[in-house]
Amino acid sequence: MRILVIEDDHKIANAIKRGLEQESFAVDVAYEGSDGLGSALTINYDLVILDRMLPGADGMDICQTLRAEKSQVPILMLTAKDKIRDRVEGLNAGADDYLTKPFAFEELLARVRALLRRPSQTTQNTLAVRDITLNTLTFEVERQQKQIKLSGKEYALLEYMMRNPNRILTKDDIITHVWDYDADVLPNTVEVYIGYLRNKIDKPFSRSQPLIETVRGFGYKLASHENQRD
Repeated sequence: MRILVIEDDHKIANAIKRGLEQESFAVDVAYEGSDGLGSALTINYDLVILDRMLPGADGMDICQTLRAEKSQVPILMLTAKDKIRDRVEGLNAGADDYLTKPFAFEELLARVRALLRRPSQTTQNTLAVRDITLNTLTFEVERQQKQIKLSGKEYALLEYMMRNPNRILTKDDIITHVWDYDADVLPNTVEVYIGYLRNKIDKPFSRSQPLIETVRGFGYKLASHENQRD
């Protein structure tokens, strides 16, 4: 999952980036409001962490602009203002959650995970598609009661696909949500990681139909139902 952090305090922004990357998120950072707004309008992020007081464009204006442009991206607003009136203003501007500074990273992470949950696909902190489960807190992946060890990028790819079951995901979709802006992604990188993932979640379970399907000319999808066999 790919997150945009718009925060002018370089120390805070970089600390958030490092912490989220350790949790297998892809993270881009913008230190000015106008740069952040431009990125948020052009890239399909899974979540935006937005400081309220910013040079170039105020956080409230950014939030209102995104909503006016029909963006449904979850927004977590950060601010040193802790009065109830300030929180209400942020939420009314279109923010989905509000976190006051200073904050513990553990709380920010919990709020990020809460905003990324989709009730139709999750039970608490667990994603489940057919017989594979992924725990977003412990990073444990199991299929048919067998634990599967994944690298950080393999985990991020699987989480993205499990959050979008039955949806055809193009290579561009996958690159956008699994790798950050600074990543050196070659044309066949997605194919390579899809291959890695298949070797771990499909090939060892040859008696079951594969979870990952290739849709020729379009991309890949994680099938939530097995096709009927003759």
